[in-house]
Amino acid sequence: MIEVLAGGALTTVQDLGRTGLAHLGVPRAGAADRESLALANRLVGNPEDAAGLELTFGGARLRFVRPAWVAVTGAPLEWAVDGRGQGCLGPCFVPGGAVVRFGAPERGLRSYLAVRGGIAVPPVLGSRSTDLLSGLGPKPLAEGMTLPVGKVVGGFEGVDVAPRAPLPAAPVLAVVPGPRADWFTPGALGTLLGARYTVTDRSNRVGVRLDGPVLARARTDELASEGMVTGALQVPPDGKPILFLADHPTTGGYPVIAVVAEADLGHAAQLRPGDEVSFRRAR
Repeated sequence: MIEVLAGGALTTVQDLGRTGLAHLGVPRAGAADRESLALANRLVGNPEDAAGLELTFGGARLRFVRPAWVAVTGAPLEWAVDGRGQGCLGPCFVPGGAVVRFGAPERGLRSYLAVRGGIAVPPVLGSRSTDLLSGLGPKPLAEGMTLPVGKVVGGFEGVDVAPRAPLPAAPVLAVVPGPRADWFTPGALGTLLGARYTVTDRSNRVGVRLDGPVLARARTDELASEGMVTGALQVPPDGKPILFLADHPTTGGYPVIAVVAEADLGHAAQLRPGDEVSFRRAR
């Protein structure tokens, strides 16, 4: 059992999401940076899809009622067990009764905490993930909440650290043009690929809202709602793209000029307000 002493800016329970339900209007949700959650789980011997915690801008404080093995990945931050600083990207033992505190990341936005056994809140439609758009799953962490930890099965191979490249200060994300590139002027895609955009403070788990050069449309009529995917760059009438993340709606009525390649979705999920981002055509 984990007792929540402070929820931080926004801390949610996340696994790898609800699959196969988009045709019913149920978003996938799940960890915004899926690779980071999967790595944290591997470090403590969990299945990659076990539920952990996604900490946006850190700040949470947790008391572990029982001893546990944990790992922290994603946006690097300072964190401590009973005041003793710990490192990211490796397993760490937390004694029973210890308090774990998280600072704020210097770069990136979302950090992940995996606990051996997984966070065992009741699943909803096959997932334990919090979906902030639809309201499915557990509420964001708040003082006074408790989180059950699942049963530990088998052993795990201990490692000291799992090195990862640092997060880029201004990432360049690969995109595949379309499917509605024909709704834009001939130069719009070139504008997207040749400019830098700035992440605005209106961004969230639904999407990263970008400010920068306008992507001009060739058509002004309305597009019938159609299916959306994570990484879609949807362009509303103001011409400023929105990069869809994990909690995006299953359908949308604005044209999509391009889609971010799956390999770069983790970097997209780590964009924070004020960051600059640019795009290149996927090879």
